[in-house]
Amino acid sequence: MLTLRHLNKIYVNGVYANNDISLDIPTGLFGLLGPNGAGKSTLMRTIATLQEPDSGTIHLDGVDVLRDPQALRRKLGYLPQDFGVYPKVSALELLDHFAILKGLTQRGERKEAVEALLQQTNLWEARKRAVASYSGGMRQRFGIAQALLGAPRLIIADEPTAGLDPDERNRFLNLLARVSEQVIVILSTHIVEDVTDLCTRMAVIGKGRVLVEGEPKAAIAMLRGRIWRGAVSDAQLPELQQRFTVLSSRLVGGKPQINIYADQQPDAGFTQVEPGLEDVYFLQLREAA
Repeated sequence: MLTLRHLNKIYVNGVYANNDISLDIPTGLFGLLGPNGAGKSTLMRTIATLQEPDSGTIHLDGVDVLRDPQALRRKLGYLPQDFGVYPKVSALELLDHFAILKGLTQRGERKEAVEALLQQTNLWEARKRAVASYSGGMRQRFGIAQALLGAPRLIIADEPTAGLDPDERNRFLNLLARVSEQVIVILSTHIVEDVTDLCTRMAVIGKGRVLVEGEPKAAIAMLRGRIWRGAVSDAQLPELQQRFTVLSSRLVGGKPQINIYADQQPDAGFTQVEPGLEDVYFLQLREAA
């Protein structure tokens, strides 16, 4: 279990990047949702001991991480938003190099671990290619391979599916889901679909604060009977936004189709629909604004 209590990180100008964040994150895939600038990356860097909070505590399986950061680093696999690679080094060579840095100094043990991870991430056929030549999805799968070195207890993936095409994204998320059966995996993202089906627990963060946390299905169920959808004209949209909590708007057939949060039918032409995690996400952000 990863336990965060009352974490605060304050910028020099007095703005809270993280504001009194408390979370319990068990083994499994945990989704951390929030828009860009919400404080997700700051929180991920703090958990990874790349920076210290101004106050608060972090415990991993009972160990005080802030007092003993090396204890966490020995059990951490970290996949940041962007990671550089040597332009001419193959995946096999680079992963072997990372394995040495992770403490796998015995050649036979290291070779076995590296080859197993390249198989697990479906990169075996491309193992002799330079990582710099990989597609975005292949590079992210290589990132997970290096994060899995040393049998980590905690894996942090910060916006790992940004820029991936749908097939690569699904392939990558399926890999994360399999990995999370035995370890804690934190998936930090602003893409709601990445969390809906795969994460057993999640939290929505906005303006540095936790707005809601729990099981995605439970959060969705709380909105049942209160989400209404209708097609409107461009001229109607501003007036409806003044009168109601408009959660989302997208063009369908050239006209705005909007979701409204309301206890009763907002206007004629709106029908009740089943809520989704996107509705939960936007409602929390609207209420926090």
